[in-house]
Amino acid sequence: MKVGLFIPCYVDAVFPKVGDACYRLLRHLGVDVVYPKGQTCCGQPMANAGFAKDAASLAKKYDDMFSGFDYVVAPSVSCTAFIRLQYPHILKDANHKCHIADNTMDMVEFLHDILKVNTTLGKFPHKVSLHNSCHGVRELNLSSPAERMEPRFNKIKDLLDLVEGIEVVMPERADECCGFGGMFSVEELAVSKQMGEKKLARHIATGAQYITGADCSCLMHMAGIAAKEQTGSGIEFRHVVEILAEGL
Repeated sequence: MKVGLFIPCYVDAVFPKVGDACYRLLRHLGVDVVYPKGQTCCGQPMANAGFAKDAASLAKKYDDMFSGFDYVVAPSVSCTAFIRLQYPHILKDANHKCHIADNTMDMVEFLHDILKVNTTLGKFPHKVSLHNSCHGVRELNLSSPAERMEPRFNKIKDLLDLVEGIEVVMPERADECCGFGGMFSVEELAVSKQMGEKKLARHIATGAQYITGADCSCLMHMAGIAAKEQTGSGIEFRHVVEILAEGL
C-alpha cells in the first residue's frame, strides 16, 4: 500500500509540527508514505467564496500529483471533505477525470478505518478536552451526530484511548460549532467570535489542560480567542496527531 501525504497550505505555513507528526506516526506504523514536493492549496477557499471554477486548476494538480497512490492522507477534516466531496464535481465540469478523491482520507479515518490501529500509541499524561469539528461529524463520519438516535461512537476518542496516561473528556454540547467556518469567520466576524467564546468556555469548564481535535483551523480559532482575550488559564492546543505521535 503506497500512501501520499498531503499537508494543507495553512498547516504547512502555521502548524508545520503537525505535518511532521503525521509523517513520523505513519512511518512508525510501517506505512510506505511519500510526501510529494510542490504541493499547493486544495482550492477550498476559492470554492467556499463561490469561485469553484477558479479551484479547478488546483484540483487538477492535486489529482495528477497523487493519482499513483493507493490513498492520500491529510491532517485536516475540512480540506479532506472538500477534496472527497467536491473534486468529482469540479473536475467533471473541467472535463478532467477524477482519480484519487474517493481515496483521500483524514488521518483519523485512515488510522481508524484502514490501518485499524489498536496498539499503544505514545504517552501523554494529561487531561484533554476533545473537539468535534463540523466537517468531521457531518461529512467524514468521525463521530456520531448528537441529534441522531443511534449508537454513539467517536473515532478520535478511540485513537486517543490508545495513548498511555491520557484522560479524555468531552465538553458540554460536544457537536456545537466553534464558529470558525473558514470564510464565515471573516464575513460574520461578530457571530464567529461569540460562537468561539462559548465553545472555548465549554472546553475550559471540563478542567482539561489541553484541547485537541482533527482540524487545526478550529483549534487556531479558539487559540486566537484565548490569546486575544487572555482567557483559558493557560490551556494549550494540540492536533490529535501530535498527541498520538508524542513520545514515539
